[in-house]
This record gives sequence, structure tokens and C-alpha cells, in this order.
Amino acid sequence: MNELFSGEFIESLQSLRLTLRQVATGGRHAEHPSRDRGGGLEFQDFRSYRVGDDIRRIDWNLYRRSGELFVRLYEEREDVPVYILIDTSQSMKFDLPSRERAARQIAAALTAVSLNQMDRVSIYPFGEQLGCPLTALSGRSGLYQALRFLSNLPISGNTNLTEALIRFGLMKLRSGLVMIVSDFFDPEGIEKVIKAMSGLRHKIVVVQTIHPADANPAFEGEVRLLDCETNNYVEMAITPAILQRYRHAWQKHCSLLHDFSVKSGGVYLPLAVERPVLEQLRELFINGVLVM
Repeated sequence: MNELFSGEFIESLQSLRLTLRQVATGGRHAEHPSRDRGGGLEFQDFRSYRVGDDIRRIDWNLYRRSGELFVRLYEEREDVPVYILIDTSQSMKFDLPSRERAARQIAAALTAVSLNQMDRVSIYPFGEQLGCPLTALSGRSGLYQALRFLSNLPISGNTNLTEALIRFGLMKLRSGLVMIVSDFFDPEGIEKVIKAMSGLRHKIVVVQTIHPADANPAFEGEVRLLDCETNNYVEMAITPAILQRYRHAWQKHCSLLHDFSVKSGGVYLPLAVERPVLEQLRELFINGVLVM
């Protein structure tokens, strides 16, 4: 392990469970309820017999009582593909404490939880565009691959989250769970980011990395504001009225992310970078379980 991912950090994730109420068909046997109804272990329902059905699933007791043929349906349990999109643009390491440390840890945490449940995990870094991913991880060896990958991800360049989401959405992937880890500061604006997220055919976990200065910047008077990604700057006078407008815009930014997550049936996690990641993760997993 290393400083980012200690053995204690990974071990503490063993008791956490992530459950989707229903997953797309076509996966391997695992822990999540599938849309399929077949030869699982947990009885779900009956339906009328159809030509071609397995006669071993006919309920003969019901036939004797009703004179009609019914088959027993059982719940199939399958894996869920987990796709982690992690922001590697320059803004993620600009402030101290940095966002990129918290981002790497939360991505590692969900990877570990998912692999513990026999799910497959793929990690997609993005900045101006989608980077080279690490795909189809499984098992303990997959966890070590993911930790090395996350530890060595370079942080640089500009942000184009909107474009990255659109390109990801065009990939022919099995529907599953997407976790997007970012500060969500995109030049296109948060509305276009949300529109791009709305086009994804997956359940979504929105992890917004938040620095204490985001809500309350310590600026006043004549200042030069520098864009940490483009190096462009603007000179302006910071007045109480301007600070008030900024705070209103920040609150709207966060509210739009929260509201999108709730309406889409996903999860919103405002990740405070100055607090321990594991502590915040436990607050999200009620009694050790997160159900989506």
C-alpha cells in the first residue's frame, strides 16, 4: 500500500455494501437483483406456463388445485458494472488541502467495495477529454491494479467534463453504476454538465470535491484572479455585493447537482476535502449499506 491507501483504510471498507435495486441482464452471478427471472434461489412469483419453459419449474401442486400450468419464477442475482470517472484536471490540485487526494481515495473506496461484491470496475480519468482507462477489474488482484493506477494518475490540463460525459455516453457499455468524481467546475457551465449526465444510461453517484474556500473565498479589495488551468486572469474590485452574488451562484451550483441526483434516483456526495474520506463514506452508507 502507500500513504494514500493504507492497509487500515482498505480493510475498513470490508463491511460496506452497495446494492442496486435492479441491474441490467447479461452479467455474472453476484449480489444484485437482476431484471431476469429464472433459476435463482429466491422465489419471486408465478406465471402461466409457456411452450418452451423448463418443465422442472412447473408447480404441480398448483396444477392439481387449479387445473392450469404455472411455473415458479426465482430472482436472479448478477453483478453490476461500475464505471468511475475521475477528474484529473489542474484545478483538482490547486488548493490545499488538495481535491485530488480526496478524489483518489473515494475512487479507491468504491472500487474496493465493488470488488468485494464480485462486481467489475473500470476507471476513466478525464481532463480535456477521456484518458486511457483501466477496465474490467475483478478480485483482489484488480484492487491492487486500481490502487497503483489511481496513485500514478497525472494531474494536469484543463477541464472539459461535458465533452468527457458525452463521449462516455456514446460507448456501448452494459448499464450499471457511474461514479463521477470532480469539482464540477466546467467552462461550459453546470447546466450543460447536468444535461450531459442526464444522457447516461446508468445509475449515477455524483461526488463533488469541495474546498472550504469554495463557499467563502477570502478575497477583498483590488485583486487579480488567476485561472489555474488556463493562466488567464482578470483584475477586479471585490465588494460585499460581488461576494454575495458569488455565494448565490455557488449555492445554485451545488443545488443543481443535488437536485439532479435526487430526481434521477442517484446519490449526491458533497466530499469535504479537509475531512477524512472514510468518515464521510460511513455517513453515506447507512448501517454499512447504500441502496440505489
